[in-house]
Amino acid sequence: MTGPLTSFEPATGTLLWQGPVGDVDAEVERACAAWPKWAAQPIAYRIETLRRFVNVVRRHEDALTDLIARETGKPLWDARAEVAAVMGKVDISVAAYSERTGQRRLEANLGARQSVRHKPHGVMAVLGPYNFPAHLPNGHIVPALLAGNAVVFKPSEKTPAVGEMLVKLYREAGVPADVIRLLTGGADMGRALAAHPDVGGVLFTGSAQTGLAINRQFAAQPSKILALEMGGNNPILVWDTPEIHAAATIVVQSAFMTSGQRCTAASRLIVRNDLADRLIAEVKKIADRLIVDHPHADPAPYMGPVIDNEMADGLTESFLYLMSNGGRPIKHMVRPKKGLPFVSPAIIDVTDVRERPDVELFGPLLQVIRVDDFADAICEANNTRYGLSASLIGGSPEQYNQFWSNVRAGVVNWNRPTNGSASNAPFGGVGISGNHRPGAYYAADYCAYPVVSAEIESPRASIGVGLRDIDVGAMGD
Repeated sequence: MTGPLTSFEPATGTLLWQGPVGDVDAEVERACAAWPKWAAQPIAYRIETLRRFVNVVRRHEDALTDLIARETGKPLWDARAEVAAVMGKVDISVAAYSERTGQRRLEANLGARQSVRHKPHGVMAVLGPYNFPAHLPNGHIVPALLAGNAVVFKPSEKTPAVGEMLVKLYREAGVPADVIRLLTGGADMGRALAAHPDVGGVLFTGSAQTGLAINRQFAAQPSKILALEMGGNNPILVWDTPEIHAAATIVVQSAFMTSGQRCTAASRLIVRNDLADRLIAEVKKIADRLIVDHPHADPAPYMGPVIDNEMADGLTESFLYLMSNGGRPIKHMVRPKKGLPFVSPAIIDVTDVRERPDVELFGPLLQVIRVDDFADAICEANNTRYGLSASLIGGSPEQYNQFWSNVRAGVVNWNRPTNGSASNAPFGGVGISGNHRPGAYYAADYCAYPVVSAEIESPRASIGVGLRDIDVGAMGD
């Protein structure tokens, strides 16, 4: 990337932020020099520092909320919820550190004790996404710092302003400047950071395409830790239920919250055929009422724009592709504001589309698939390389058990949306949604490695077998 990096407000097209592209080698070098001293601090010191970070964020809550809303386009209420998640992450991470990477003492032979303790990896690269530009990278950074690592954080090139502010808040709380470094730039910067020989691990949230490229890059480097969260093509399955309105509401929340720009958003509505018409009519009725507007609009919108015109163009092209290959439009995707990336929520029946693209359509585009048999519904849910989130709405307890046992996903819900996972639980997926290193509460697992030590205060040793007898006469000579 040449020239300065810029960021524009999706809802207005206004220039929001401009800054220079960073220097990978310089940022990693400074982090490498700083992390041993940070790691040597008592855990109580690091906990205290990060709890000050919560207080700093609280003081700047309105400013951070406004910046997230402006740079992502998400409504203020959605941005405020993100800031609340940033603050809540610290106590959750402290509890997870204690539970999953705390010190253990065990008895061993000869009166020794066996110790299990954890060490940081060193310098961790955190590559953040644009949809939750504070909360998702923060979910890696906080546990990494707690464990004693230094962090080089590269925010998405689409949300550098939020990334910059987040780093400033850490430093205001007392995290040393060289322990948390900011690297701004495009995808080339992310690749260079991940490849740097002095980086001990990469914590990535983003597209499957980028995540798979990083995974290939690490194939010959088993010494580096790699945690990938790569989105999904998530199913929501609606079966026998008399609560049509409630079911439709959950479908709308799953598909259209944050303009569908959640890795756990429902992309595919799989519905029992004899229930489909009533459910789809109710989903459309609710979707027709959703307010799509700029973040600060009054009344408050449910959805803002998607991140940029390139994404909006891709979504409209995807809708047209599905329609031209046998899809039946239920609610057309339209662009209500010329030149800006606003798109309306869209619904299309793809039951008769023979080859449905198995891609993450990162926006408010819901595909409907009708089935007659519950087993076929589960097969349809699993008809994807992804495996992040899945929900069953309705059905019996026995059917939920069948769904839970057979659907391939890291998050499996019943009568709840596909999105909105709790931070005090593990979060991750299977297939190309992740690499079996779930984040959230389990992030502690990949931020430190266990070290086993046999320890005793004085040396004690004997060899009880395999020695020749002592020659007493020879000893006398």
